[in-house]
Amino acid sequence: MIEVREREGLGYHKRDWLESRFHFSFAEYHNPERMGFGPLRVWNDDTIQPGTGFPMHPHRDMEIITYVRHGAVTHEDSLGNQGRTEAGDVQVMTAGTGIVHSEYNREAEGVTTLFQIWIEPAGADLSPGWQTRAFPAEARGGRLTVLASGRGGDEGALPINQDAALLGATLEAGEVVVHELGVGRRAYLVPARGAIRVNGTDVGELDGVAVWDEPRVTIEARQAGEIVLVDLP
Repeated sequence: MIEVREREGLGYHKRDWLESRFHFSFAEYHNPERMGFGPLRVWNDDTIQPGTGFPMHPHRDMEIITYVRHGAVTHEDSLGNQGRTEAGDVQVMTAGTGIVHSEYNREAEGVTTLFQIWIEPAGADLSPGWQTRAFPAEARGGRLTVLASGRGGDEGALPINQDAALLGATLEAGEVVVHELGVGRRAYLVPARGAIRVNGTDVGELDGVAVWDEPRVTIEARQAGEIVLVDLP
């Protein structure tokens, strides 16, 4: 089964410094039919104005992945971690027993755009932590690369505490990548740039695609672009 969630039909909220689209119920947006997808609980598409951001606020018992699409985000937390994650790179935060953090667009000019992805962990009361890592676009050219994972064998990926994985690829027009789904597994993916075709179904830029009860996900780039996919139990 494949369900396309067009960008214009997603939840939407805008304030002076932040514009957000919500693939699942979050904050001001509540849709009882979109409360999550397996352990995937949140996929937000955020645009943050320069010099602004999310001030210190708490989380617990959630794996929070940030995929930066344009600009950069600067992180600070109650554990003493500080860091800057640039476009194409990924940061992962385990909220665990509790963490307080801020995320800001500290760039002198230009908006920051990012995907904020929350995955429910396999267990509660984990030790909190944060990591960031660069994933050069050329290393993802024409193939899906694992960026964050809690699956065994995914070496080089940022760790998360769930049997799930975040993958990314950059594709030229006409290129095709195939992702095999294990029995009982599902996928959610979004073309961060460009239009694609998923198992024969056309998908527009920044639309969401839920895939389940399919043995594989075949992605064809109708335009040059970038895709982000989460493999889930």
